[in-house]
Amino acid sequence: MTTLWIQLLFANPATASGETVRMSVNTGAWEAIKEASPVVKLVLLILVVLSVFCWAIALAKYTQFKEVEVDNEPFLERFWKMTSLDRLFEDIDAFKRSSCARVFKSAYVEMQRLAEQQQRTKDMVGGLQLSGLDNLERTLRKAIDHEISLMESKLTILATTGSTGPFIGLFGTVWGIMGSFHKIGQMGSASLAVVAPGISEALIATAIGLAAAIPAVVLYNHFISRIRKEETQLNSFSADFLNVAKRNFFKES
Repeated sequence: MTTLWIQLLFANPATASGETVRMSVNTGAWEAIKEASPVVKLVLLILVVLSVFCWAIALAKYTQFKEVEVDNEPFLERFWKMTSLDRLFEDIDAFKRSSCARVFKSAYVEMQRLAEQQQRTKDMVGGLQLSGLDNLERTLRKAIDHEISLMESKLTILATTGSTGPFIGLFGTVWGIMGSFHKIGQMGSASLAVVAPGISEALIATAIGLAAAIPAVVLYNHFISRIRKEETQLNSFSADFLNVAKRNFFKES
């Protein structure tokens, strides 16, 4: 009897330790995702897809702005050294990626249209009439708006991800915690083994929501800043072009 008691005394800690190991719950990130409910998995999938789209857009926008910057500088240098608008227009294809070059092309085409219109009306004395300057200004404004629209395209995805990502993740968090409470009700126990999986998947949803939203907000603000810089440059170029055109091709009526 004494021997049996001694065996049980020394066996219990080992048994308890073994039970603790068997009852332990692996709450690693990957395991939590695998054990997550279908709703939480759908939330995670949406966040991952949005994040992938955001990084793809960021790469495309970085390339776009870099190309515009690389071509704008030599075009503007060529513009200020030009002796003829016709000659600059002939070489415009060398600056296809320049936003300023595309604005210049639109303005030059409009000036050609005004010249042809006045030629048909036999009114070419002294150059183009000043009344046509309003048309040129509208053409430049429209060309600039088009360039800004191209730069802003797809940035709404960054803005949407940045503003909704945390809330999408929060939805997954709430759903995971609801699952934990449901298990507590079923098992009649609030032990770690019961609540840990639901809480773990809930926290994973929150983390991925923030991981998708924070870079999206940073990238969106960065590109908006670049667009405002490009818009300022385009407006300055437009004003300079109008001054050149007014001095050389338009006259007071």
